Amino acid sequence: MSNRYGTAARRAAAGATAVALAVLLSGCGGDGGQGGDEGAKAPESAGRSSSSPAGQDTPTADGGSTVPDTSTTLTTINGSNGFQFVIHTAVRDQGGFLTVTGSLKNTSSKMLIAPPQWSGQEVNVKQTGPSLAGMTLLDKTEKKRYYVLRDTEGYPLTTTGVTSVKAGETIAMFAQFPAPPANVTQVDIQIPQMPVATIEIS
Repeated sequence: MSNRYGTAARRAAAGATAVALAVLLSGCGGDGGQGGDEGAKAPESAGRSSSSPAGQDTPTADGGSTVPDTSTTLTTINGSNGFQFVIHTAVRDQGGFLTVTGSLKNTSSKMLIAPPQWSGQEVNVKQTGPSLAGMTLLDKTEKKRYYVLRDTEGYPLTTTGVTSVKAGETIAMFAQFPAPPANVTQVDIQIPQMPVATIEIS
């Protein structure tokens, strides 16, 4: 598991609005994020991101970092494979980003291998290594699907480097998306190989 953190310059937030407008994608459907996997690029200054153990700082779009807020739980997603995603926050900021934070846990008694589908189907992103870039948000109100943002080098702005998870281990995770319109307060989160769940945006 990689512990590679990128540094995101402070000017990233200034370009976020343009990014958000550029990456709104149609294609509302129940394909679980497997179809139409065209990536969105974040501003040039946006940094690469990585996985981190639960409780450690998560990089933010403006170049800072914050300890994930685990005091609330928006949804718990249990897969048949023993993986469990707990989504704690989905926060919209003024720069046009929506940041989802949570944790990934292996609830089984043995080591589990991360499904390759979690990295998504986009060739350029898959070449950057394992990640959660296959995660998507579905806005049923506006009938749009939102994909994890990418930087100009093709690296997804999400947890990366997760190839396996030990029995009982919990890993902090995050992903950044273009923010839906202000009138949208709920989206479906779709993680390949996992059930679909609805989360509230704050």
